[in-house]
Amino acid sequence: MFGTLKEKAAGLGDRRIEDLFADAGRAEAFSLTALGMLFDYSKTQVDAGIRDALLALADTAQVAARRDAMFAGQKINETEGRAVLHTALRNLEGRPVLVDGVDVMPEVLATLGRMEALADAVRESDVTDVVNIGIGGSDLGPAMGVLALAPYHDGPRCHFVSNVDGADIADTLKRCDPAHTVFIVASKTFTTIETMTNAATAKAWLQEKGVSAEGKFIALSSNVEKAGAFGIPEERVLGFEDWVGGRYSMWGPIGLSLMIAIGPDNFRAFLRGAEAMDRHFVDAPLAENMPVLLALVGIWHNQGLGHATRAVLPYDNRLARFPAYLQQMEMESNGKGVAMDGTDLPYDSGPVVWGEPGTNGQHAFYQLIHQGTRVIPCEFMVAASGHEPALRHHHDLLIANCLAQSEALMRGRDLDEARGKVAGKFEGAELERQAKHRVFPGNRPSTTLVYPKLDPETLGKLIALYEHRVFVEGVILDINSYDQWGVELGKELATALGPMVTGEAPVAGKDGSTAQLIGFVQENR
Repeated sequence: MFGTLKEKAAGLGDRRIEDLFADAGRAEAFSLTALGMLFDYSKTQVDAGIRDALLALADTAQVAARRDAMFAGQKINETEGRAVLHTALRNLEGRPVLVDGVDVMPEVLATLGRMEALADAVRESDVTDVVNIGIGGSDLGPAMGVLALAPYHDGPRCHFVSNVDGADIADTLKRCDPAHTVFIVASKTFTTIETMTNAATAKAWLQEKGVSAEGKFIALSSNVEKAGAFGIPEERVLGFEDWVGGRYSMWGPIGLSLMIAIGPDNFRAFLRGAEAMDRHFVDAPLAENMPVLLALVGIWHNQGLGHATRAVLPYDNRLARFPAYLQQMEMESNGKGVAMDGTDLPYDSGPVVWGEPGTNGQHAFYQLIHQGTRVIPCEFMVAASGHEPALRHHHDLLIANCLAQSEALMRGRDLDEARGKVAGKFEGAELERQAKHRVFPGNRPSTTLVYPKLDPETLGKLIALYEHRVFVEGVILDINSYDQWGVELGKELATALGPMVTGEAPVAGKDGSTAQLIGFVQENR
């Protein structure tokens, strides 16, 4: 399937990315401006022939047809028999979206209205702190968004608890006043063990402090009955359909904590940004389509050149959680080993995704990116303007660092340059040895995404851009990006192990390692 890409990769020889800029028009030819953002992929080995081959691959995989099927509400999540319609949650225009012949938009917009009413009620009350209890997509999305949009906060402080490690909720509750704290319990089934354990601890904390739990909880769940049994009345339960996957869910009720932090108007701006990216993804030709081109560059690096990892490097401190958010989105979506028809994949699937904000990373793992033996494609992103005009010089330095890193990865430093750096300090063999330590191989690819400012609308565009990128890569890889069976086995085993760890059940049927570990834990309590 990827034979043409591999042939083109083999034919590159020792060609350097820097040499491609002998063409004065390269930067413009291998960049795209859309929705006020610039995506520059010119510092990669992609040339016109490689781009044509990638676009042909997208055509062969029927990316456009699959895209249209997704937006039309067809059940493209074939292993679970579900539509994939997180896009409907930001369809503010209310264009009809049919699932099994029924338009889902009236209910979507009604739920948005209920979210706004609840958010306003909390924002207008004496609540000072909101604690979102969830895990996975019920935590990573809103936690990332609340941090990203800190300049727009005018509501209560928002905290996030996800880990079943008691330290997480204990440390959070220390910062809260029980009389002025509201808890949001985010679990579609209202049975997620980590979430419900933390929710029960929160309830016990209120009781311990002499505060009634009545009116202190909101449920984001489709299980009204279980939420009611917990003590949350139906009017404080916001549900969502099974065609919204957890890691794609922050556009609806899962985003309630973000709405409380920034207000309904800013939340709608966030949705509008994503909706604009949806329209671009649907309407733009593949060759001028930002999510498609971002995906194709990723396919080139992973399936063409064999680079098994990618670094996401936002030069925007408030996007500190964005790499972790994308890590879940991409690796849970495209970390599969089976094709849609159930056969084993004959090629590698999605890459390892990781990253940290710049400039911190420059003083940490950039060493490996620049001089390590493995090539790691980098995806830089930076805003043209920050939110602190009085600190404009900080932002100018931030941008300079971002652009310098992509240039350094491309150019590198050869041995002659390195010798010049140490000439006069060393001589003979020692000069040569010292110089070699200062060589940068360069020729390492990167893309750069520049946006005007990180505001609610821009954040919506960024997230939707990467969502559609994941979709396109999944279609080309012929996998289902919308199930996540890989998370199930560990959950099942943990349920069985729980009583063994507490000593309520004998350690039976377990391997020697697991039995030994349980024994050590019990002996050292």
